[in-house]
Amino acid sequence: MPSYNLSDFDAVLAIGRRGSFRAAALDLGMSTSALSNAIAKLEGQLGVRLFNRTTRSVALTDAGRRFVDQMTPALKDIHQALDTVRSQQETPSGTLRINTFATAGREILSPLILEYLRRFPEVHIDVVTDGNLVDIVADGFDFGVRTKNLVPTDMIAIPVGPARRNVVVASPSYLDNHDKPRVPSDLLAHPCVRTRLPNGALFRWQFEAEGQPVQVDVEGPITLDEGSLARIAVLESMGIGYFMESDVREDIEAGRLVQLLEEWTPPLSPLCLYYPSRRNPPAAFKVFVDLARELARAAKKDRSSWFSAD
Repeated sequence: MPSYNLSDFDAVLAIGRRGSFRAAALDLGMSTSALSNAIAKLEGQLGVRLFNRTTRSVALTDAGRRFVDQMTPALKDIHQALDTVRSQQETPSGTLRINTFATAGREILSPLILEYLRRFPEVHIDVVTDGNLVDIVADGFDFGVRTKNLVPTDMIAIPVGPARRNVVVASPSYLDNHDKPRVPSDLLAHPCVRTRLPNGALFRWQFEAEGQPVQVDVEGPITLDEGSLARIAVLESMGIGYFMESDVREDIEAGRLVQLLEEWTPPLSPLCLYYPSRRNPPAAFKVFVDLARELARAAKKDRSSWFSAD
C-alpha cells in the first residue's frame, strides 16, 4: 500500500490555488523542480493525473478538482489538530510566514522580527514582500503587515509603528540650481523621479491642504518601480523624489537630502500586524502576537519608540 505525505496534499492545494508551480513552490519554500517531482510521484501513486500542464499554464483536471474539493476540509481539520498539539509546546518552533510590502518590511524587521528570532531561535520566519494586497489566509500566510486602512475588517490588528508620513526631498546640489517648490503645484515645473505601482499605474503624489487631499501628477526624466532605485536617482540630483519618511530619514539627517513641502504631508495611518482568529494557534504564533502587543504597550509609554498602540 503506498504511503502519502501530508506535505504532498498541501502542495496540490497550493498549486490549485496559485495556478502555477513556480508561485506555489515559493509559498511552500521549495524549488519548482522538487515540487514538480513530488506531484509526479503522487500522481503515480494515485494512478491519475491531477493537473494539466502546458508551457504557459497549469490547471486542475476534473479528477484534480474533485480531489481538492474533498481534501480541503479534511486538511483544514488535520492542520487544526496539529495546531492544537503545537499550542502546548514549551519551546516555540516551526515556521511563521509574513506578507508585507518592502517599506513596511524594513520598518518592522529590526524591532519585531529580529527581536523575536533572538528570543526564539528555534522558529524560522519567512517574510514575503508584495506590492499587491493579498488574501493572507488563502495564500498560506500567518500574518500580514499593511497600513491600518488596508487591513480587512475580519482580521485582528495590532498597530506596529508610529504614525508615518510621506516626504518630498531633493539633493542639495539639485536645489543649488533650482528654486524650492512652495506649494505642490510648483512641482509641475520641476523634473521629478516617478514611481510605478505594482498594478502598472504611475503613482500620483499625495498631499493634503486644510484637510482636503491634493494629487499631483508629476513629470520627470525617469520612472522606476522600486523605492531604493528612486532614492539613488534623487541622491544623484536627477530630480525631486517622494518617499516614505523611514526610507530616507538617515539621508535627511545626514544632509544628503533636503525635505520640502513639509506642511503638505501630514501623518498617515500606522502599520498594523494582522491575522485571522485561530482557536488553538501554535506556540510560535502566540508568542509572536505577544511580542507585538508587548512592544505596542511599551510604545504607548514612550512615543520615541518604534511602536505605538494609538
